[in-house]
Amino acid sequence: MLGMIKNSLFGSVETWPWQVLSKGGKEDVSFEERTCEGGRFATVEVTDKPVDEALREAMPKVMKYVGGTNDKGIGMGMTVPISFAVFPGDDGSLQKKLKVWFRIPNQFQSNPPVPTDDSIKIEERESITVYSLQFGGYAKEADYVAHAAQLRTALEGTASCRSDVYFCTGYDPPMKPYGRRNEVWLVKA
Repeated sequence: MLGMIKNSLFGSVETWPWQVLSKGGKEDVSFEERTCEGGRFATVEVTDKPVDEALREAMPKVMKYVGGTNDKGIGMGMTVPISFAVFPGDDGSLQKKLKVWFRIPNQFQSNPPVPTDDSIKIEERESITVYSLQFGGYAKEADYVAHAAQLRTALEGTASCRSDVYFCTGYDPPMKPYGRRNEVWLVKA
């Protein structure tokens, strides 16, 4: 636990590499189209729980792994944003399933430490192109759903996105009280 806190407060922070392809907007919704680099990710999947509850279970596991609860006992530093995949139903509400994706810092991409928690998997992911909408505050499930709906509406008739999954992202540690950055990423189809 101490390693997780130390890493969160004093560890290095690396930004997940991406390239902005274009910027757009419609009415009061501004968004970016980005290509996000692939690589190796630490993942945790939680099912049969609402998104907010599933995050409270998954995030500490990822943070402990990054903070040194791994076979090498080393803190790796942070990569932001931390993203999690959510799976909308036909009505836009989210299914009781999510998958946290933490991009392993570049220094450890070729040989990431092995997790000591069996629920954490190291997975390779290809690059993805997304449409991103940024917003502030302490985001909850309802915020992500609302902003995803706003972004889908803004993209209607101009872009095609996957309807079975999207990503919710956060850039800030929980103890940051203001100036928080969250995003919703709709995956380009």
